[in-house]
Amino acid sequence: MMTQRCKDANMNDKNKSSSCCPGLADSLSPGVFKALADPNRVAILTHLAESGEKQTVTDVACCCPVDISVVSRHLGVLRDAGILEAQKRGREVFYSVRIDKLTTLLRNLADALDACCPQGSFAQRRQEDEPNQET
Repeated sequence: MMTQRCKDANMNDKNKSSSCCPGLADSLSPGVFKALADPNRVAILTHLAESGEKQTVTDVACCCPVDISVVSRHLGVLRDAGILEAQKRGREVFYSVRIDKLTTLLRNLADALDACCPQGSFAQRRQEDEPNQET
């Protein structure tokens, strides 16, 4: 069942131009969020970022309690999302964090959210919309 608030929001969305939150949709990259949604991939990203060095799958595998083949697949997901860079040297592939890409993406997301939703506007609207509740 759709509430009146949702119906109003849907009508407003249809009536608004796409400029109400410029850049927000572009900053919300499903591939990046999917890549970061797995705890093992977060551990891999953290391990690589903290090491500051390019590492092979074998080097990275020490950070996760999963098989090396699973680590390899996780590295592939992070690479495909643009979070990691992979460089092949002979028979080995060396992975490193694309810090510039990741920080740019997160900064752009933060900037788009700030432009769309000035600080405190969500909290303020929520308090105004919710009836006073006694504790």
